[in-house]
Amino acid sequence: MGWALDAFDAMLYSLVLALLMRDLGMSKTLAGSLGTLTLLASGIGGVLFGFLADRIGRKQALMASILTYSVCSFASGLATSITMLAAARFVLGLGMGGEWNTGATLVAESWPTEFRAKAISIVQSSWALGFAAAALVAGPVARYYGWRAVFFVGILPAIVTLWIQRRVPESAMWSETNISTDKGRRGPLPVSTARNEAPSSTPTSFGTIFRAPYAKHTVALLLFNFFGMFAWWGLFTWLPPYLSLPVGQGGRGFGVMGMTTLMVVLNLFGMFPGYASFGWVADHLGRRRAFLIYTLMAAILIPLYAAARSPGVMLVLGTLVAFFGTGIFSGSGIMGSEIFPTAVRARALGFTYNGARAMSSVAPLVIGRVGQSKGLGWAFYLCAAGYLLAALMTTQLPETKGKRLE
Repeated sequence: MGWALDAFDAMLYSLVLALLMRDLGMSKTLAGSLGTLTLLASGIGGVLFGFLADRIGRKQALMASILTYSVCSFASGLATSITMLAAARFVLGLGMGGEWNTGATLVAESWPTEFRAKAISIVQSSWALGFAAAALVAGPVARYYGWRAVFFVGILPAIVTLWIQRRVPESAMWSETNISTDKGRRGPLPVSTARNEAPSSTPTSFGTIFRAPYAKHTVALLLFNFFGMFAWWGLFTWLPPYLSLPVGQGGRGFGVMGMTTLMVVLNLFGMFPGYASFGWVADHLGRRRAFLIYTLMAAILIPLYAAARSPGVMLVLGTLVAFFGTGIFSGSGIMGSEIFPTAVRARALGFTYNGARAMSSVAPLVIGRVGQSKGLGWAFYLCAAGYLLAALMTTQLPETKGKRLE
């Protein structure tokens, strides 16, 4: 629910981007800069909330991140200038970055080894559901009430924190590790819910991930996420305006409602099964081989999609691009959870995933700038190159299939 609602709030900006550009007088370059700002903040937020999650618990940090991005989505609708909108999107990015690694860590520590990959993939697939829900809401609401009302709807995810507070348990593995290193706490040690996993004795210093045997894998996973996210954010930030803008302005002329329909199809039949299937593929073929298949297929399909003109061909190719191009991010949480020790897991995931998201924050700006001069279709070739480089970094990652958390 947290990841789906994160996607819902984060993608509202892209879905009303064409209207924002018109009403606030923004060029593609400036509009891309605001997307860049949000992604940059998500990297900061990932590390910040990672420290909180390792310090105060996965559950409390998760609730704080959801409240942050929900309130700031509402604030985006109150903006009367580009500066105000930029400030709201920056703080929203902090919560957006924090939600992923706190949630992924909670899931990884709560499921046994044989189900971990599938559980994280199912959680990751909810991004597609949130994106599809955002597309369904943004189209009609923007048409009848304007883009401000679209952002106002983004306050609704805050309600889920009430349920999390009452019904969701804290990670037993985190509690066990935390109590064992805090002599001031009282009470019996909780029993870990993850089978075959023992208490951690790993040092709690964040610098652990930059020392052997983790350093090489930290850098490789960071760069893999960076190249993959550069491609994903560059493509999917600009895909809604690419589909909705008139042909004379470098788009495909489908209009707002046509774009909404296409985005819903891409999410439900492309992104959702792509995310959900990765865990099964990774369990069957191994983590690294699954990464290679998904990244290489995305790199091959994007140039074909950019060259397509027929609506039917664009629908089929776009669905396949969404399937392979987004599925890889389920693997990031799986592999990262299996590489790093419990004491620094949330911070390590925050650094390698959201740190990469901060690095990839240049993607909306770069694609927007290239699209301004040469057209968005041509700019999408850079996204294909990003997936190709991600495939290259896969060769530097370890195979963690079947690994038990310490």
